[in-house]
Amino acid sequence: MEGLLPPLRACAKERLMRNLKKCRDAKLRVRYLIIVNLMQDRSPMQTAAVMQVHRSTVYRVAARFREWGESGLVDRREDNGSRRVDDAFLGTLHEVVAGTPLDYDELRPTWTLELLVRTLARRTGVKIHISTMSVALRLIRARRGRPKPTVGCPWPKARKTQRLRLIRRLIANLPADEVALWADEVDIHLNPKIGLDWMVYGQQKQVLTPGQNEKRYLAGAQDVRTRRLVWTEGDHKNSLLFLWLLWKLLQAYPEARVIHVILDNYCIHSTQQVKLALQTEAGQRLRLHFLPPYCPDDNRIERTWEDLHANVTRNHRCRKMTELMRNVRRYLNRRNRNLHCTAA
Repeated sequence: MEGLLPPLRACAKERLMRNLKKCRDAKLRVRYLIIVNLMQDRSPMQTAAVMQVHRSTVYRVAARFREWGESGLVDRREDNGSRRVDDAFLGTLHEVVAGTPLDYDELRPTWTLELLVRTLARRTGVKIHISTMSVALRLIRARRGRPKPTVGCPWPKARKTQRLRLIRRLIANLPADEVALWADEVDIHLNPKIGLDWMVYGQQKQVLTPGQNEKRYLAGAQDVRTRRLVWTEGDHKNSLLFLWLLWKLLQAYPEARVIHVILDNYCIHSTQQVKLALQTEAGQRLRLHFLPPYCPDDNRIERTWEDLHANVTRNHRCRKMTELMRNVRRYLNRRNRNLHCTAA
């Protein structure tokens, strides 16, 4: 491109093309290709579009080539010495971000870029700019997210481990004529759960809420083998809802000699009504296996409820509970059909 590049001899063009072919540095290769495009009489705007860079980048690379030749295309930061954000620094950053500022004698409970810069400077002796810290966080694939609230299990660790091991052993050695299911309840609110969503620049999406909340409850059981879900619905989360689920399990598995139900310690699972129902002739086929207290992550059905919220209830726009429950049933029925098709 006349005016942007100096006149080049044929031998200089051939040498540039040879060096381009041998180049393995991605950023340096982009600079070479910018010069090649300009040599082929493309305008700076056309070159920027082809290379997917800003037009100012084309002018800057051309100016460096005009002043220094091919040596001007090389990254000038190689004279800065060894990289400050090296593997050792990133390893320490990963360890620090995995903890909290309270672990490093700071009063603030959450990390900021400034606080990370200060903490890493103390631990590594390397102080970097805030913008460089942002790059370093991307390199270790760190993200900003909402912490998950949890309650610690009150049982001693050995007792908790033993109970979980017994349940895993039950599932691993489950006879062919027996079934096991993860069971739990979930609340369905007419006022939608608010969740993250993509929005264009300058947009603030709104979710219209009915105002007066209504609730429905599902009691579900998920087969450990097929992941198929059996569920029932109710206006109240009580023992009757749970007993209705147990009755549906007896109907769903008429050939099973024993139906093992793995569930949490919620009060409706161990009332006198439930105990009396388990003593009946039909109830003799049912076995309840209780998880340690406050261990929702060990109940596999919790992930199914999370998927239900993500696909139906979060940010929903249903104005009536009947419409929302219709969507819930549609999603769960489709999920069971998809599992059946996959198994087939």
